[in-house]
Parts: sequence; structure tokens; C-alpha cells
Amino acid sequence: MPSTIAPEGSEIPPRHAKAPLPGSKIPSHFGHCFGCGDLHPTGLHLVAHAGEGQNLTAVFTVTENHQGAPGLAHGGLLSLAFDEALGKLMWLIRSPAVTARLETDFILPVPMGSTLHISAEITGQVNRKVYTAAVGRLNAPDGPIAVRAAALFVIVPMKHFMENAPKEYLAHVTAHPELLAFVDPDFEINP
Repeated sequence: MPSTIAPEGSEIPPRHAKAPLPGSKIPSHFGHCFGCGDLHPTGLHLVAHAGEGQNLTAVFTVTENHQGAPGLAHGGLLSLAFDEALGKLMWLIRSPAVTARLETDFILPVPMGSTLHISAEITGQVNRKVYTAAVGRLNAPDGPIAVRAAALFVIVPMKHFMENAPKEYLAHVTAHPELLAFVDPDFEINP
């Protein structure tokens, strides 16, 4: 089983010249994404901002739509928040990738109405494998740690997403080509 820990000899990949500027919002890859999409009515609406290096910060507020036990965030939705935040790190290296493994440690309950502040970073890369880690703090960037996560992403060609996307998504990205510009400026949706 693959590990989420960067192996010895891995390197931190360089920040891409066209990566989002430090402090800028990292865009959603799809408006209806449950994790980061503004258009999903009950989604997490996670918002991430690029850091100075190969890191970012993200926040989301737990609503009544995110409950597992009464009044507490569902553990699966917390894992989703970390998958989303860690996946957004790929914008910094401008490489499309898929989650190969995600490990989430739940330390404290996350009550409804609280805001989870996530700090995420790339911890290493070996060929197509990108290793990442994050912590989530309750209600403040320096609040108590509620969740820790680590993930392994595998870089894939953009055609992986295009071949598996519904026609509605392809129509959306055709209308908004800037959504694909981060991965391959020469990529054509309809070659």
C-alpha cells in the first residue's frame, strides 16, 4: 500500500511561474464541486489562498448540511475538506493529479458553526507522485488542532479528466477555458 510520507530523496517541486500569486484565491476547478464550488447549494464552499511557497491556507465553515452526529461535522466530510485543500496544492505546480491515498486523523470534534482553518503543503515529489500534508485548526489559524491529514497524489494527463467528464462539464470548461489554463496552456478541449 502506498505511503503518504515523502520518501528519502524526494524533492519539493518548484513553484510554477504561472502559479496563483501568494495571497491570491485559488479558483474552483468546477462550480458544482461539492468541496470548493460556489454553485453547489450544500457543499463545503472551501476557499483556499496560495501561500509563499508550496503551501496554502483554506477555510470552511461547518453548517447543518455537514453533520454526522447531531451538531458535529461528519468525519467523511472533514476528509473531503482535506482532500480538496491538499488537491488545490496542485495549482502551485500546475499539474493535474488524482488522489491515490488520503489519511485523516481526527483529534477533536468539529462542531456545527465552527470554521476549520487548514494549512497545507507539498512535502515532496518523486516522478509523478506528489506527497502532501495538512493540519486543520478550530476557529482560528492558531486554534487547537482538530484534524491532521496527509495524501499522495499522482499526476495524470489532462485527458484523464476530459475522457471521464460528462458533456455538461465539457461545455462548462469550453465556456471558461481559464479553468484549464493552469495545467497546460496548449491543451485544446475540442482539438
